[in-house]
Amino acid sequence: MSNTSKELYAVADFCLIPMGTNEPSVAQYIAVCHDILEKSGLKFELHGYGTNLEGPWSEVTKAIYDCHAAVHANGVSRIATDIRIGTRTDREIVSGEGNKGKVKRVQEILQRKGDDAI
Repeated sequence: MSNTSKELYAVADFCLIPMGTNEPSVAQYIAVCHDILEKSGLKFELHGYGTNLEGPWSEVTKAIYDCHAAVHANGVSRIATDIRIGTRTDREIVSGEGNKGKVKRVQEILQRKGDDAI
């Protein structure tokens, strides 16, 4: 099944890094991004070194842009961001389940390996 006729569904991971804050913690700026992501309506999950985010390509990239704009508006003049985005057209990804599905698949393989060891 191909979904190239509609917008690509993006499964992303990004790490926004405020620079030049003169503080070891950037948690206050990540909290600003969290508010932006909540308002976006997209599925997201913070983790220790970034954020998993998924949804239509244009909405995912807009949310990352909005995070940049909000952190700049909070006094940070320089930001570096690492972004990985995956898409696929060979099958439909259930909205909001992209990252969860990836983890589940690996867990199933590990479970089978564990069952074989018994």
